[in-house]
Amino acid sequence: MPVRKVAMLTAGGLAPCLSSAVGGLIERYSQLAPEVEIIGYLDGYAGLLTGNSVAVTPEVRAGAHLLHGFGGSPLGNSRVKLTNVKDCVKRGLVQEGQDPLHVAAEQLTKDGVDVLHTIGGDDTNTTAADLAAYLHENGYELQVVGLPKTIDNDVVPIRQSLGAWTAAEQGSIYARNIIAEHTSNPRMLIVHEVMGRNCGWLTAETARRYHAWVGEREFVPGIGNTKEGWDVHAVYVPESHIDIKAESDRLRAIMDAHGCVNIFLSEGAGVEDVVAEMEAAGEAVPRDPFGHVQLDKVNPGAWFAKQFAAAIGAEKTMVQKSGYFSRSAAANAEDLALIKRCTDLAVDAALRGESGVIGEDEEQGDELRAIEFPRIRGAKAFDPSVAWFQTLLGEIGQK
Repeated sequence: MPVRKVAMLTAGGLAPCLSSAVGGLIERYSQLAPEVEIIGYLDGYAGLLTGNSVAVTPEVRAGAHLLHGFGGSPLGNSRVKLTNVKDCVKRGLVQEGQDPLHVAAEQLTKDGVDVLHTIGGDDTNTTAADLAAYLHENGYELQVVGLPKTIDNDVVPIRQSLGAWTAAEQGSIYARNIIAEHTSNPRMLIVHEVMGRNCGWLTAETARRYHAWVGEREFVPGIGNTKEGWDVHAVYVPESHIDIKAESDRLRAIMDAHGCVNIFLSEGAGVEDVVAEMEAAGEAVPRDPFGHVQLDKVNPGAWFAKQFAAAIGAEKTMVQKSGYFSRSAAANAEDLALIKRCTDLAVDAALRGESGVIGEDEEQGDELRAIEFPRIRGAKAFDPSVAWFQTLLGEIGQK
């Protein structure tokens, strides 16, 4: 069946790839099949459910290349799970008694859409999988082609998610100014909290890039401008157990020697301990529509800072979060190249009649292909035993 009309949506949290991916899809369709009509649903699946969309006009096509230079999303995002009927009703996206999957399918049919491009993380693409399955099972002739967006880099079986490299680079840049605060007070504890609910890749890569930057600096001996004061002293990820007692002893020695301690902490590291403490105290644990603990409200960075501050004799403690800074950036050169490869293939696959999520398939030799929706899932773990991370830990003295 020929493709006559396609729709796009971006969903979930921001990542440094959304604007570029939208621009790339528009450019590729304009190059290969300029007759294909394109619309964008606004605010993710919320726009799909309510029929809120915008047409990609000739003026938009002519300016699509400019989107590569922006962060954020030109279409807007939201967190909506189509199988969470109660939440969709509560938010006024569907009426009581309606099935959001059916509402979405009917809206796509009403709009005459042949291909839906979803750009998002594991929640977005597992929701896309639910929608694709519903469409297939109920006789709707429509393809769904996803693109993997998440700065956590935690989508199975995709080797590299769009935007993750940029987020690590931006987190490193953020850290340069935050860690300068070690000179603002004696015995300073700085916790740089990095996004990453279940996967420590972003924290590890951010720390690696920052540590490399420190290694490239020239310092002035004898005046307190030292590599030791500026460097990373600890990196904590969800995949590794944190021995607070042992680490407190190690970090106390660093504090005594250099007057500061700089920690890079994944927001998901030790979250089970934080939740357990909250529940033991009878506190409600806030969760989002997907059932995830709302980490910004639980605040693991503050919890860990409290655990370490007294033990290492910190006089002042600072917790800073780079997530919103890093995820809102425009894509860097590394990501722009990956985005182009993925958006080109997404359009090619759509025109061939294929569905799936475009990515380098780790289970098939890292081949860039349309990966079958049933194989897509989130919470891919980071392997802390990889050589580059072990090298980093060795260089900063962390076992």
